[in-house]
Amino acid sequence: MTRLRRGGALGLAALVLTVPLAAQGYPKTPPPPGPLTPAPFPPFQETVLPNGLRLLVVESHKQPVVSLSLSFPAGAIHDPAGKDGLADMVAGLLTKGAGTRSAEQVAEAIEGAGGSLNASASSDFLTIGSTVLTPSLPLAMGLVADAVQRPSFAEKEVDLLRTQTLSGLQVQLSQPEVIADQTFRRILYGENPYGRSPVPATVRAITRADLLAYQKARLRPSGALLVVAGDVKLAAVRRLALAAFRQWVGAPPAVVPAKSPATRGKSEIILVHRPGSVQSNIIAGNLTYPPNDPRIYAAAVANQVLGGGASGRLFLILREQKSWTYGAYSRYARRKGLGYFAASTEVRTQVTDSALTELVAQLRRIGAEPVPSAELEAAKGSMVGSYPRSIETADQVADAVANARLYGLPADYVQTYRVKLGAVTAAEVQATAKSTIRPEAAVILVVGDGAKIYDRIKGIAPVRIVDPEGKALSPDDLAPKAAALDLDLPALIAHRDSFTISYQGKPMGWLRGVLEKTPDGYVYSEETHIGAFVNQTTRLEMDAGARMKSVKQSGRVQGMDTAVDVTYAGGRAKGTASAPDMQSGQMKLKSVTIDTVIAEGTIDDNAVQALIPAFRWQPGAKWTMNVLSAGQGEVKPWTLVVAAADSVVIGGKALHAYRADLTGPESPITFWVTSDAPHLLLKIAVAGQPLEFLRAP
Repeated sequence: MTRLRRGGALGLAALVLTVPLAAQGYPKTPPPPGPLTPAPFPPFQETVLPNGLRLLVVESHKQPVVSLSLSFPAGAIHDPAGKDGLADMVAGLLTKGAGTRSAEQVAEAIEGAGGSLNASASSDFLTIGSTVLTPSLPLAMGLVADAVQRPSFAEKEVDLLRTQTLSGLQVQLSQPEVIADQTFRRILYGENPYGRSPVPATVRAITRADLLAYQKARLRPSGALLVVAGDVKLAAVRRLALAAFRQWVGAPPAVVPAKSPATRGKSEIILVHRPGSVQSNIIAGNLTYPPNDPRIYAAAVANQVLGGGASGRLFLILREQKSWTYGAYSRYARRKGLGYFAASTEVRTQVTDSALTELVAQLRRIGAEPVPSAELEAAKGSMVGSYPRSIETADQVADAVANARLYGLPADYVQTYRVKLGAVTAAEVQATAKSTIRPEAAVILVVGDGAKIYDRIKGIAPVRIVDPEGKALSPDDLAPKAAALDLDLPALIAHRDSFTISYQGKPMGWLRGVLEKTPDGYVYSEETHIGAFVNQTTRLEMDAGARMKSVKQSGRVQGMDTAVDVTYAGGRAKGTASAPDMQSGQMKLKSVTIDTVIAEGTIDDNAVQALIPAFRWQPGAKWTMNVLSAGQGEVKPWTLVVAAADSVVIGGKALHAYRADLTGPESPITFWVTSDAPHLLLKIAVAGQPLEFLRAP
């Protein structure tokens, strides 16, 4: 006994562990899952204030935090024609000064309370919201009330937001995924407002008067929804709301029914030609249904199986099995009017046709055969299990309830969502996928280098070719033949150019160019300084016919010494160059030796800006030229196209201009040139960068 006690607990544990687990009575299989129950959700109450504002209060006293959101049927679909982006700008300015507070004072007030205040506009709704500690709810309510009733729309804030918006658009509209999304919606919805997107011209057209008129007409209490969730009581919230909004009355104007999108009978590929793209962005989809359609639960499960994440079929096949992409996904987009389905991926140019064929095959498969039981249960289990985490915090609860009410979903939608997901059957998934995905009548959009992919995809479905702005192109336009420039040499007179360089609307440097006439030709000299990133000088010599003779360039770019020394003679270009180049995700100095035959009329990439006054400018003009880029060590065609008539403000004066897009360089470039002679360069914008060169007055 003494020896056994000396062994103590260790000896007993050893004895127990020698007994097989099965003999200890442990179950061999997990217990069956219990029945799904509605998501745990705090109680909520609704009322309507005398001015027509709907108030919904969700009580949750777990934390001393409260979140409120005030939403209006005032989204982007209500933007007037030619003013696309207006709702976004109104939302962006609501928190930039209101009532007696300036933008700085609003920020100080909410930050001093440790809270947040923000506003945004979607396609259907404009929402302003705030999250604060419970004692600061009166402050948050007052700030929101001021913002929607008494916004300042100060001129300096309007100008700043317009500049930021234009810089953002400049970057966005150079990105293939944005081009793909906007073109897809434009073709899918046609003339319906859901197909519109802001562009620089529509943003520049928006005035302070437009902002005030939109706020006055659209931000009205009747039809609006105020959701307050967190550590609150209905009676207290109602008193605060009555005090904050007591003088606010009115209803927004009646909604004019939008034109219904056309119904498609067969699939079509729209190829958006983006010269130089090394990847192709693919989107395929259709219009679906209004937000309260009973198929929403089966559609959610179908989407999870098909492309809802890394376990979806599209991801597993296109990425994991085929290694064609980093990701492939699908989604059902909810809209107050009519939503849509879309499946998307981005692949290497060389596998565009294979990836597109496989993607369409998977869209067809989900509606043609039942989802196997194990795959169905895994998809439902993932969604059911993760749903409670999406309604944990006060702001999550406010968002969930507001969305359900705004889109006209069932009163118990949030509480019963996961129960209804769990009840979806394989037959319902198949039937819903078949009726909503419809690959046989899909819009299929491909953004990429048409010269490399057109022949690969034209056998999949009929192909229509457009440029990024939607202008129709022919197959012959995909590989234009370069030719020597037909220049108006008398227009090439001595002149000086000076530009201010801005990044995200803030001055960062300057560019100065001088064209001089010499006894035997021209000399163009240029100095560029951009903060600590670029400090460079260039000297280009041309003969009397504006043919290249030599170029010398030196400086520092991103901390690296750069140099170009090239001579043009006897049909050859010879020299050396060193320039920054992205290699394996890092910027490194690339050095090249140039000794190549060049076609007659080939120009140096530094000559384009110098020669602009001599181009024969007119609406729709187009030039394709052979260009030597010494820093890259290559000659390839560049195309300059007059895209539209526009205007540029210089020194407070609006000057009529041609907007011309240059493709062929690593990053596409947009020029603005005066439409009247002498054709002066007014502005330069580099695609993908919030960088702008603006001519000095």
